[in-house]
Amino acid sequence: MLHGSLADKMLLFAMPLAASMILQQIFNSADIAVIGRFESAQALAAVGSNGPTINLFVNLFVGMALGSNVLAASLIGRGEKVKIGEVVNTSMSLALISGIILLIIGLATAVPLLIFMNTPSDVMDLAVLYLRLYFLGMPFIMIYNFGGAILRSKGDSKRPLFCLTIAGIVNVILNLIFVIVFKMGVAGVAIATVISNGVSAVMILKYLAGESEPFNFTFKSWLKSKIKLNHAHLIIILKIGLPAGFQGMLFSISNICIQQAINTFGAYASAGSAAAMGFDFLTFYFVNAFTQAAVTFTSQNYAAGNVARCKRVYNLSMLLSIGFTAIACIICYVWRYELISFFTNNQEALEHGVIRMIHAVAFIWMCNLYEITGGAMRGMGSSILPAVLILLGCCAFRLVWVYLLPFMWLGNFKMLMNIYPFSWIITSCMTLSAYFYVRNKAFKNL
Repeated sequence: MLHGSLADKMLLFAMPLAASMILQQIFNSADIAVIGRFESAQALAAVGSNGPTINLFVNLFVGMALGSNVLAASLIGRGEKVKIGEVVNTSMSLALISGIILLIIGLATAVPLLIFMNTPSDVMDLAVLYLRLYFLGMPFIMIYNFGGAILRSKGDSKRPLFCLTIAGIVNVILNLIFVIVFKMGVAGVAIATVISNGVSAVMILKYLAGESEPFNFTFKSWLKSKIKLNHAHLIIILKIGLPAGFQGMLFSISNICIQQAINTFGAYASAGSAAAMGFDFLTFYFVNAFTQAAVTFTSQNYAAGNVARCKRVYNLSMLLSIGFTAIACIICYVWRYELISFFTNNQEALEHGVIRMIHAVAFIWMCNLYEITGGAMRGMGSSILPAVLILLGCCAFRLVWVYLLPFMWLGNFKMLMNIYPFSWIITSCMTLSAYFYVRNKAFKNL
């Protein structure tokens, strides 16, 4: 990451990461596809509309995993390998703690959250069942995310991809068995997801156990270690990760509010939106992958004092990510009917899904303008400012759209979906302006 060509290395880092997230979403979409084809529209809405609720909690701790990635990458850039082992132990301790916390919170808040989201009455019982079963797998999800962050900090994004590939295959097979053979419906889909998350967690732990020092981690050595949670490292991880985590969490709150508005259009609108939402994620994962590449590459090169290379990292991340994302957006737009019909046979649900594809998914390439930019700022140690700006543009603005300007979308699903491109334009303008100010100031001090 510190020497030689950049474009090929960034592609080698980002594409396996994008592929891992895309595969994960494809396998998650298998839940929706199986339910949509073999169960009711209400079951489809129960599974698909829970995404914002799940992300509300998960994003906070996934942000802290990003903090682990940045800290470990910075230590590599400075050549301080002795401290990396302490970071690994601290990160995996956080994984266990956060997984248990999420499990408890998820079980306790499932019903009030779904009520707040105006979940249709004919969907409520199934949605509660799915959400509670899903949260049983939270410790597995956190172990995978923190373990994967450690491996990616040293440039290894291929093995986390392999873990998700195997776990996803397990998920699809179990979905088919539990839903089609055993007729378990929503419960079968949720249980299959928990088991597959357990598979990815076990695999990532196996890889960490096979690493040489200082990246080696086993629970046996962890229990014997005198330092399980290094307070100095923890503070740095939280300083970097919490703003990103709160950003993701509040981002999810705004999405919950949007889902609340979507649910007022009924179960079919919720089902169609849930089907299209999977393509939101699939397209956005290119953005996410190159954002993480920008964070990791910038962290190492900024720590090494290489200003010119930091600028190249930003430019290449933006160019490559916009290119791949634009291709995905075009595919989703051109084949929107065919893609949505894969998840549902219901005509009303299909029409609502297509509207989301046209008014939201087709414009996701715009997210690069603020996500890559915010990632580059985090790599330079500025994590709070991009979080605040993204919250203002993608959260506060959306809340205004949903609650203070209902006349713009009330009774009009298309206008409600326009909330996405308008918020991306506003956020991009603010974040780009802040980036060049922060970059000029930071580079003068190197």
